[in-house]
Amino acid sequence: MPTDWRSADATPGACSVDIGRAICQAEAHTGVGGAGTAACSGDPLLGALAACAQITCQMVAAAMGVPVERLAVTVDGDMDLSGTLGISKDVPVGFGSIKVRFDVAAPHATAEQMRALHEKTEQYCVVMQTLLHPPRMETTWSPAE
Repeated sequence: MPTDWRSADATPGACSVDIGRAICQAEAHTGVGGAGTAACSGDPLLGALAACAQITCQMVAAAMGVPVERLAVTVDGDMDLSGTLGISKDVPVGFGSIKVRFDVAAPHATAEQMRALHEKTEQYCVVMQTLLHPPRMETTWSPAE
């Protein structure tokens, strides 16, 4: 997913992200100087986890025949910005914790079905598994044209 920023027409701390079907605006968190008019880069990360968890749970429930009436997923992340700002070398940069809450209304599901739904949803949620078991990452730098 490419991003774009040009110093001639934008201020530092904001960019556009091409997600393939739309262009999203992103900017620095207000705690590090962002204006608060667009998502900070952590918001799409948490949103991707919420969406993946929700869709995975829906698909697992359907495949297992678990009668779910309503499902909502809430994701919250806690971050100490003193790491990002370089104020404290003891504080890591990034989220210190992420909490995922599933609110599942399935009054006709058995306890065993709910246990299996919980287990399989977490097992097959791509974003959750990627965060739990980070992949090897490689970066390259090249001069822009």
